[in-house]
Amino acid sequence: MNSDTATDDPCAREPDNRPTGLPIEAVALEMPPDALALLPVTTGAAERSDAARNRQLLLDAAEQLVREFGADGVTMDAVARRAGVGKGTVFRRFGTRSGLMLALLDQSERKLQAAYMFGPPPLGPGAPPEQRLIAFGRARLAGIEVEGEMRRAADDSSRYSSPPYNITKTHVALLLREAGANGDIALLADSLIAALDAALVLHQIRVLGYTAEQVADNWERLVRWVLADASVE
Repeated sequence: MNSDTATDDPCAREPDNRPTGLPIEAVALEMPPDALALLPVTTGAAERSDAARNRQLLLDAAEQLVREFGADGVTMDAVARRAGVGKGTVFRRFGTRSGLMLALLDQSERKLQAAYMFGPPPLGPGAPPEQRLIAFGRARLAGIEVEGEMRRAADDSSRYSSPPYNITKTHVALLLREAGANGDIALLADSLIAALDAALVLHQIRVLGYTAEQVADNWERLVRWVLADASVE
């Protein structure tokens, strides 16, 4: 790794592999049933079980609305009606519509994080790092339309310094190191993750006319290209 890599970048140091926090996937991700409980929530202190159930009820309602109508169809009124509660309950829980969207993004990230930390290979542990990187990109792309809708609605301007982004970056950087990638690992991780940016991928699909499968295949080619000159131990 280059000696002049920024020292405040969490991926410029050897990772300690501690989960610190995390798109609603369009496909089911296999993982142990208690995996999400092992990951910390990024939105505050631990909740009572009844409060956690009520919060999940509201998030499930909001997720259904995103899938059915897109982010523009998710209002506090609509979530309250779908969940069968008063609108004030939704506001007390999330504060604003942006707060609700950020909570949805957090839940979505935690699902993917649990899958690549605890799920079966090739996404989870047990597969070669190159295969895991490819599987990671394909899993993220599977839910990209929903994620893109939520990010647009959440005004997620600080995402690159957020715990969800940094845990994703640490995961990609770890796999790059395990695969023997050359160069600045932190910058390589940022560059690879940029190819999975929801706004970019949706532009490629909706405006440029690429299919989701073409984008996923391109991700695989990109990973193999980055690792083509990997150092062999």
